[in-house]
Amino acid sequence: MERVKNFDLSRTSVRELNQFLHHDLNAEHTDQVEILHPDGAHSIAAGVNAPVHIHVRGHAGYFVAGMNQQADVTIHGNVGWSIAENMMSGRVHVKGHASESAGASAHGGLLIIDGDASSRCAISLKGGEIVVGGSVGHFSAFMAQAGTLVVCGDSGPNLGDSLYEAVIYVRGKIHSLGADAQEEPMGHADYDAVGRLLNAAGMEYDPKDFKRVASARKLYHWNSEVHQEY
Repeated sequence: MERVKNFDLSRTSVRELNQFLHHDLNAEHTDQVEILHPDGAHSIAAGVNAPVHIHVRGHAGYFVAGMNQQADVTIHGNVGWSIAENMMSGRVHVKGHASESAGASAHGGLLIIDGDASSRCAISLKGGEIVVGGSVGHFSAFMAQAGTLVVCGDSGPNLGDSLYEAVIYVRGKIHSLGADAQEEPMGHADYDAVGRLLNAAGMEYDPKDFKRVASARKLYHWNSEVHQEY
């Protein structure tokens, strides 16, 4: 039988919640954690390292599910800055919209945002995978080093600025590309990658409708003596 633990944040502090998730979760053999009345609280379920299902029933604040490992976290609402920042593994699903820097520096795992994500989504991405059902704001995937960002809506200005080896797929309009980012032809591997991530996110779009954005690799070796433009 599945063992469920309930936390009501109108009565319990986030510190007590995270204390349980960090130290007592495995001892109590808990399979699922229900978090009620988050009311925009910050750092909910940060630093979890266990294969547990966590449901946040409402809107949450900054740094939710940061540094996540193994856990499957679902937020039934909107979130503030830096959802799933530095995520290592597991799955984080936002049923609403996300503010700035969603998935910042994520090394692994899958972040799903059903709605829109604000500016700097996937900033400094280091291997994680992010699927956004709506649009993303300016400077998304800035200095993204590895991993994949799939945008089912539009992208704001300066997409992929200073991009390294991460790859971006956009279904809608690209406002503008940042320095050293370029649009490239889609191949069979791209269609497979987009299809796999859309399926994992539960989104029914045709991979053939997406455009590929990757690094032009002109900034890999900076040469100030030839007046290289940034």
